[in-house]
Amino acid sequence: MAIGTWSLAKDWFKPPPKAVIPPIPVVVAVAQTGDVPVYFSGLGSVQAYNTVTIHARVNGTLDKVVFIEGQDVKAGDLLAQIDPRPYQAQLDQVTAAKARDEALLANARLDLQRYDRLASQNSIAMQQRDTQTALVAQDAATVKNDQAQIDYAAIQLLYTAIRSPIAGRTGVRMIDAGNIVQTTDTAGLVVVTQIEPISVLFSLPEDDFEMVNRQMAAGALVVAASSRADNKILGKGTVLLINNQIDQTTGTIQLKATFPNHDHALWPGQFVDVQLLVETRHGAITVPAAAVQRGPQGVYAYVVTDDDKAQIVPIKVSTANPGAPVALIESGVTAGQRVVVDGQLKLRAGASVKPSAAAAPLSASTPQSQ
Repeated sequence: MAIGTWSLAKDWFKPPPKAVIPPIPVVVAVAQTGDVPVYFSGLGSVQAYNTVTIHARVNGTLDKVVFIEGQDVKAGDLLAQIDPRPYQAQLDQVTAAKARDEALLANARLDLQRYDRLASQNSIAMQQRDTQTALVAQDAATVKNDQAQIDYAAIQLLYTAIRSPIAGRTGVRMIDAGNIVQTTDTAGLVVVTQIEPISVLFSLPEDDFEMVNRQMAAGALVVAASSRADNKILGKGTVLLINNQIDQTTGTIQLKATFPNHDHALWPGQFVDVQLLVETRHGAITVPAAAVQRGPQGVYAYVVTDDDKAQIVPIKVSTANPGAPVALIESGVTAGQRVVVDGQLKLRAGASVKPSAAAAPLSASTPQSQ
């Protein structure tokens, strides 16, 4: 074979050059350290701090209804008025009876003084004086009974003015003026609901009880309530109590929190998401939650090295703040390392990457609803 022909054949069978794989574009964020609040999440229901159904305490005709439905009232405000005339007449009657009995008592005491002088002179029998003494005591008891009757009649007259026992908001009027009201009526006149402050009942898994109980013994626990529709924070309050037993059917413990509710953002019967702040971990390492990956070997994250290579690193994530935008890292990632938060599907260990910074800053300070 000619030399020229062999050279051409050698060039023909030469393997093609390997294709250069371009760096994989990924979005990265830097692991940070800081004070991380730890929240327990639950579903809560809003309840009125106090609810009172207003009933009539005396029978009679409802002369007038003073309140307006949906009106805010204070404790002691007049809500309705029952015809007071029968009760005023009864009070006048027992008052007059007392005046009569007081006059009889005064006369009996004067007679007793005369009998005492005559008895000292042996002018009358001792039995007559003793009888007069007993009469004075009887008349005195009658006057005391009259006073009790006056007090009772005055209370009955007072009850004709129906007043609110608490501060709150009135509901729908259940009876109109002109009707006869009875103390035995079950419906009542109106329901007054106290919504400032207001309560929220919520439940947590029984596994959280020990930590919550320990932290509550150290001080008041802060609770945030947010709407279920848009996660808007509706108010912040404090835990009032942990229920005295665990519900064995659901494996949960019930808690009650109190909210000032000055803006009336919370309403009785409303369902809300609850975030209970149990502690703040200082110097904790956090990464965006999107950086946490799960595989057959466990939980891991892609860390970008100084030479822009992807490295798989096993990590341990705290169970605190599930569903939050950031993950609390207990081990595996150190502060300042770059972790991949987007583009992991195309990655493998040792792959070259073209990192770009995450658009949103890393934050762990705001409670997140589930």
